[in-house]
Amino acid sequence: MKRLLLFAMMCVCMSFVFAQKKGDKVVKVTSSEIRWWGYKVVKTQASSHSGTVKLKSGKFNFDKTVMIDGEFIIDMRSLMAGDVSDEDQVKLTEDLKSTNFFEVKKFPIAIFHLTKILPLANSEYNSTVYGDVTIKGVRKTISFPANVYITQFTVVIESAKFSLNRRDFKVFYQSSLKDYFIKNEMDIQFKISTEKLDNENRVPVKKK
Repeated sequence: MKRLLLFAMMCVCMSFVFAQKKGDKVVKVTSSEIRWWGYKVVKTQASSHSGTVKLKSGKFNFDKTVMIDGEFIIDMRSLMAGDVSDEDQVKLTEDLKSTNFFEVKKFPIAIFHLTKILPLANSEYNSTVYGDVTIKGVRKTISFPANVYITQFTVVIESAKFSLNRRDFKVFYQSSLKDYFIKNEMDIQFKISTEKLDNENRVPVKKK
């Protein structure tokens, strides 16, 4: 009995050590900008819309000085159409927040869990970012190009414009006729950082 109790205590201590190691340091995002684009089937400037959504919170987890992952909570209630004004802006924003699209009353947040960053050679962007995004309760694994700069505990990520399939996340009109005229691809682009840095101070992510 004593041996069993001792073994259990050792397991608890080891779990605590590993948990502490994974959470050596947590660095919060202090600056963020997220933009979105949606398109009609006939993709023209007149039939496209764009806007913004705000980051509610974001953090990077470090083991010593190595970033191991990150978690970002998007406030879907802040979703806003930015390419129209006055009544058209109100109408489009309300439509996007309704059950026709993102249903923000039921799903007030979206989540992106960053799982890894790999160097990308011979490209406009220096890295590929991998992670899991959850929208309307549906989780999908995604990847996209980005410029990533990490110096000690300072992180800057500037993504390329990348696409998500809205139907993967059950984002579509209840009326199939209206939905037919909307492209399935919605584009996202974002910039997040733990603090503002000048370009000359940025160090790209290093290959392990």
